[in-house]
Amino acid sequence: MPSDPLAWIDEELQVLQDQGLRRRLSVREGAQSPLIRLDGREFLSFGSNDYLGLAAEVMGPDSLRGLGDVGWGSGASPLVTGRGRWHAALETRLAEFEATEAALLFPSGYAANVGTLCALAGARDAVFSDAKNHASIVDGCRLSRAQVHIYRHLDMDHLAQLLAEAASFRRKLIVTDSLFSMDGDCAPLAELADLAEHSGAMLMIDEAHATGVFGENGRGLAEQMGVEHRVPIRIGTLSKALGSIGGFVAGSRRLVDWLIQRARSYVYSTAPPEAFASAGINALQIVRQEPWRRRQLQTRAALLRQRLAHDGWNVGASSSQIIPLIIGEPERTMLLSHQLRERGVLVPGIRPPTVPVGESLLRISLTYRHTDEMVDRLVESLGNCR
Repeated sequence: MPSDPLAWIDEELQVLQDQGLRRRLSVREGAQSPLIRLDGREFLSFGSNDYLGLAAEVMGPDSLRGLGDVGWGSGASPLVTGRGRWHAALETRLAEFEATEAALLFPSGYAANVGTLCALAGARDAVFSDAKNHASIVDGCRLSRAQVHIYRHLDMDHLAQLLAEAASFRRKLIVTDSLFSMDGDCAPLAELADLAEHSGAMLMIDEAHATGVFGENGRGLAEQMGVEHRVPIRIGTLSKALGSIGGFVAGSRRLVDWLIQRARSYVYSTAPPEAFASAGINALQIVRQEPWRRRQLQTRAALLRQRLAHDGWNVGASSSQIIPLIIGEPERTMLLSHQLRERGVLVPGIRPPTVPVGESLLRISLTYRHTDEMVDRLVESLGNCR
């Protein structure tokens, strides 16, 4: 009898189970909203990144009719036969929205980060990455083959030191999330721009969780902090506040032209269906026409952070709609998440490797569609779980 070459998986899964780190999939029924059904049971959800409540709105019957005869699948890479008129239209709208010369669509935000990093940095270059950057940035840094320097989270003095020690590299690239997806805190973009300019480094920021939510026009934290013109490489996603799917890069025409040549996750991926582009165009229109969504979201998030801190929860340095309750150990974190589920409230428990060891947390994700009554229920349920 031949040995089973995958037998080791059972033991490794058990290790994850014993450490409170094993993950399991659920089945959601119906559209994304604060009230969802998972595995046949209804929950009040604080787990979605649908920050503006657009996921159930951006692809209505009118959008589908407008697609005409384009069909569903794109058939090939955008460089072969796959770029359609709706893709081109969305890229034009994204460039207008971001106030840049051009924009380029990717199948996902993950693909946008990985492809862009690998196109801009190589074996003779240095990349400087915040310690709490998203996994897509981490993987892009690794795949680029550049020398990767990790600076302590938000520590500009440490970054300045690393930059000063890296004078011998061909090119330098600083990369960071603008809004960190687990801690809900923000990068000091003006200081990062100063360091980039002083050291001659490129600056790349990922606005995934800030697009649509921050800024006078909803473009993100670079807009809100007044540094858009100092950030030449901006990554965004349509899959969070914009309620759809896909990632994009906004910047100069020469940046986009270079990515078309060298971003492997773009060149070698089949273009997404054009229906997603129609949804993206609708989302951008709503962001432009209904600014009260993001304003109301931020007001409610600030009040919730205050209430939770008053009740003794550690919300870290969050200043956004992402509110962590920092617990520490994964077992305790998942116990609290389970207790909330028993009360019909869904707040995901986040464990290593998504967060560092010792920093497991409950991640509250607030959206425009959460009501005051829903927030009251969350606070009450948390109080009953302590």
